[in-house]
Amino acid sequence: MYKKVRLKDTVEVPPKELADVSPELVKRLLQDKLEGRMDEDVGSVVSVVNVHDIGTGAVLPNRPGVYYEAEFDAVTFDPQMQEVVDGTVVEVVEFGAFVGIGPVDGLLHVSQISDEYLAYDGENQQLASSESNRTLGVEDAIRARIVTKSIDERNPRDSKIGLTAKQPGLGKHGWLAEDRQGREAEAGD
Repeated sequence: MYKKVRLKDTVEVPPKELADVSPELVKRLLQDKLEGRMDEDVGSVVSVVNVHDIGTGAVLPNRPGVYYEAEFDAVTFDPQMQEVVDGTVVEVVEFGAFVGIGPVDGLLHVSQISDEYLAYDGENQQLASSESNRTLGVEDAIRARIVTKSIDERNPRDSKIGLTAKQPGLGKHGWLAEDRQGREAEAGD
Protein backbone atom coordinates (compact mmCIF):
# COMPACT_ATOMS: atom_id res chain seq x y z
CA MET A 1 0.00 0.00 0.00
CA TYR A 2 1.27 3.47 -0.84
CA LYS A 3 1.22 6.01 1.97
CA LYS A 4 2.27 9.59 2.49
CA VAL A 5 4.05 9.79 5.85
CA ARG A 6 5.85 12.44 7.88
CA LEU A 7 9.36 11.31 8.87
CA LYS A 8 12.47 12.65 10.57
CA ASP A 9 16.02 11.80 9.58
CA THR A 10 19.49 13.30 9.70
CA VAL A 11 21.56 14.29 6.68
CA GLU A 12 25.19 15.28 6.39
CA VAL A 13 25.70 18.52 4.47
CA PRO A 14 29.18 18.51 2.92
CA PRO A 15 31.43 21.55 3.54
CA LYS A 16 31.12 22.86 -0.04
CA GLU A 17 27.30 23.08 0.39
CA LEU A 18 27.24 24.85 3.78
CA ALA A 19 26.82 28.34 2.29
CA ASP A 20 23.22 27.55 1.32
CA VAL A 21 21.52 24.97 3.53
CA SER A 22 18.09 25.19 1.90
CA PRO A 23 15.05 22.90 1.86
CA GLU A 24 15.93 22.00 -1.75
CA LEU A 25 19.45 20.91 -0.77
CA VAL A 26 18.22 18.91 2.22
CA LYS A 27 15.51 17.30 0.04
CA ARG A 28 18.14 16.22 -2.52
CA LEU A 29 20.37 14.80 0.23
CA LEU A 30 17.41 12.95 1.77
CA GLN A 31 16.46 11.57 -1.66
CA ASP A 32 20.01 10.29 -2.21
CA LYS A 33 20.06 8.72 1.25
CA LEU A 34 16.57 7.24 1.52
CA GLU A 35 14.87 6.60 -1.81
CA GLY A 36 14.83 2.90 -2.60
CA ARG A 37 15.70 1.99 1.00
CA MET A 38 13.49 -0.51 2.77
CA ASP A 39 12.49 -0.01 6.40
CA GLU A 40 10.47 -2.46 8.50
CA ASP A 41 8.33 0.35 9.96
CA VAL A 42 7.50 2.43 6.86
CA GLY A 43 8.24 0.09 3.94
CA SER A 44 10.16 1.26 0.89
CA VAL A 45 10.75 4.99 0.53
CA VAL A 46 9.58 5.76 -2.99
CA SER A 47 10.01 9.52 -2.94
CA VAL A 48 10.92 12.34 -0.58
CA VAL A 49 8.27 14.97 -1.30
CA ASN A 50 8.52 18.00 1.00
CA VAL A 51 10.96 19.26 3.61
CA HIS A 52 9.09 21.00 6.43
CA ASP A 53 11.70 21.73 9.06
CA ILE A 54 15.48 21.77 9.18
CA GLY A 55 16.98 21.70 12.65
CA THR A 56 20.15 23.35 13.89
CA GLY A 57 23.29 21.81 12.47
CA ALA A 58 25.64 19.74 14.59
CA VAL A 59 29.34 19.14 14.07
CA LEU A 60 30.84 15.77 14.98
CA PRO A 61 34.52 15.23 15.80
CA ASN A 62 36.66 14.15 12.84
CA ARG A 63 33.76 14.54 10.39
CA PRO A 64 33.91 17.19 7.65
CA GLY A 65 30.18 17.83 7.23
CA VAL A 66 27.49 19.36 9.38
CA TYR A 67 24.56 17.16 10.42
CA TYR A 68 20.99 18.46 10.23
CA GLU A 69 17.85 16.73 11.43
CA ALA A 70 15.00 17.33 9.01
CA GLU A 71 11.28 16.69 9.14
CA PHE A 72 9.81 15.79 5.76
CA ASP A 73 7.01 14.04 3.88
CA ALA A 74 7.71 10.89 1.92
CA VAL A 75 5.70 8.54 -0.26
CA THR A 76 6.28 4.96 0.85
CA PHE A 77 5.24 1.53 -0.33
CA ASP A 78 4.52 -0.80 2.57
CA PRO A 79 3.16 -4.18 1.48
CA GLN A 80 0.65 -5.44 4.04
CA MET A 81 -0.19 -9.05 4.82
CA GLN A 82 -3.38 -10.17 3.01
CA GLU A 83 -3.38 -7.03 0.84
CA VAL A 84 -4.60 -7.56 -2.73
CA VAL A 85 -2.19 -6.04 -5.26
CA ASP A 86 -2.07 -5.65 -9.01
CA GLY A 87 1.28 -6.20 -10.65
CA THR A 88 3.09 -7.22 -13.79
CA VAL A 89 5.03 -10.43 -14.33
CA VAL A 90 8.68 -9.44 -14.70
CA GLU A 91 10.27 -12.89 -14.87
CA VAL A 92 9.10 -16.48 -15.26
CA VAL A 93 11.17 -19.34 -13.86
CA GLU A 94 10.58 -23.06 -13.39
CA PHE A 95 9.18 -22.63 -9.89
CA GLY A 96 6.91 -19.62 -10.55
CA ALA A 97 6.73 -16.00 -11.58
CA PHE A 98 8.22 -12.84 -10.13
CA VAL A 99 5.64 -10.06 -10.07
CA GLY A 100 6.51 -6.36 -9.88
CA ILE A 101 4.32 -4.78 -7.21
CA GLY A 102 5.42 -1.21 -6.77
CA PRO A 103 9.13 -0.87 -6.08
CA VAL A 104 9.56 -4.54 -5.04
CA ASP A 105 8.96 -7.92 -6.65
CA GLY A 106 6.89 -10.70 -5.12
CA LEU A 107 7.15 -14.40 -5.86
CA LEU A 108 4.08 -16.17 -7.14
CA HIS A 109 5.06 -19.82 -6.67
CA VAL A 110 3.75 -22.17 -9.37
CA SER A 111 1.65 -23.94 -6.71
CA GLN A 112 -0.09 -20.63 -5.94
CA ILE A 113 -1.11 -19.72 -9.49
CA SER A 114 -3.72 -22.29 -10.41
CA ASP A 115 -5.15 -25.67 -9.46
CA GLU A 116 -4.10 -26.88 -12.90
CA TYR A 117 -0.62 -28.24 -13.58
CA LEU A 118 1.50 -25.49 -15.16
CA ALA A 119 4.54 -26.53 -17.19
CA TYR A 120 7.52 -24.23 -17.58
CA ASP A 121 8.17 -23.10 -21.16
CA GLY A 122 11.61 -21.47 -20.99
CA GLU A 123 11.72 -20.69 -24.70
CA ASN A 124 8.61 -18.50 -24.46
CA GLN A 125 9.21 -17.37 -20.85
CA GLN A 126 5.86 -18.63 -19.63
CA LEU A 127 4.02 -21.18 -17.54
CA ALA A 128 1.39 -23.06 -19.52
CA SER A 129 -1.52 -25.37 -18.78
CA SER A 130 -2.29 -28.09 -21.29
CA GLU A 131 -5.71 -28.53 -19.64
CA SER A 132 -7.17 -25.06 -20.35
CA ASN A 133 -4.49 -23.61 -22.66
CA ARG A 134 -3.98 -20.73 -20.22
CA THR A 135 -0.52 -19.20 -20.03
CA LEU A 136 1.23 -16.79 -17.70
CA GLY A 137 4.19 -14.91 -19.13
CA VAL A 138 6.39 -11.85 -18.83
CA GLU A 139 4.45 -8.55 -18.96
CA ASP A 140 1.12 -10.20 -18.08
CA ALA A 141 -0.95 -8.20 -15.61
CA ILE A 142 -2.00 -10.15 -12.53
CA ARG A 143 -3.94 -9.66 -9.30
CA ALA A 144 -2.60 -11.47 -6.23
CA ARG A 145 -2.74 -11.44 -2.44
CA ILE A 146 0.33 -10.96 -0.22
CA VAL A 147 0.61 -14.03 2.01
CA THR A 148 4.18 -13.75 3.36
CA LYS A 149 6.71 -10.98 3.77
CA SER A 150 10.24 -10.84 5.05
CA ILE A 151 11.86 -7.41 4.79
CA ASP A 152 15.65 -7.08 4.55
CA GLU A 153 16.46 -3.48 5.50
CA ARG A 154 20.16 -3.77 4.66
CA ASN A 155 19.61 -5.14 1.18
CA PRO A 156 16.04 -4.37 0.02
CA ARG A 157 16.46 -6.47 -3.12
CA ASP A 158 16.76 -9.51 -0.82
CA SER A 159 13.35 -8.84 0.75
CA LYS A 160 10.89 -11.62 0.10
CA ILE A 161 7.21 -11.14 -0.64
CA GLY A 162 5.11 -14.28 -1.18
CA LEU A 163 1.95 -14.08 -3.29
CA THR A 164 -1.05 -16.26 -4.08
CA ALA A 165 -3.52 -16.05 -6.97
CA LYS A 166 -5.57 -19.14 -6.12
CA GLN A 167 -8.48 -17.37 -4.45
CA PRO A 168 -11.66 -16.07 -6.14
CA GLY A 169 -11.09 -12.75 -7.88
CA LEU A 170 -7.34 -13.28 -8.17
CA GLY A 171 -5.22 -14.31 -11.15
CA LYS A 172 -4.10 -13.08 -14.54
CA HIS A 173 -6.31 -10.19 -15.63
CA GLY A 174 -7.28 -11.99 -18.84
CA TRP A 175 -8.33 -15.07 -16.87
CA LEU A 176 -10.47 -12.94 -14.57
CA ALA A 177 -12.28 -11.45 -17.57
CA GLU A 178 -12.82 -14.93 -19.05
CA ASP A 179 -14.18 -16.21 -15.72
CA ARG A 180 -16.51 -13.20 -15.42
CA GLN A 181 -17.84 -13.72 -18.95
CA GLY A 182 -18.41 -17.43 -18.19
CA ARG A 183 -20.40 -16.62 -15.05
CA GLU A 184 -22.46 -14.02 -16.92
CA ALA A 185 -23.20 -16.55 -19.69
CA GLU A 186 -24.28 -19.15 -17.11
CA ALA A 187 -26.52 -16.60 -15.39
CA GLY A 188 -28.16 -15.76 -18.71
CA ASP A 189 -29.04 -19.40 -19.48
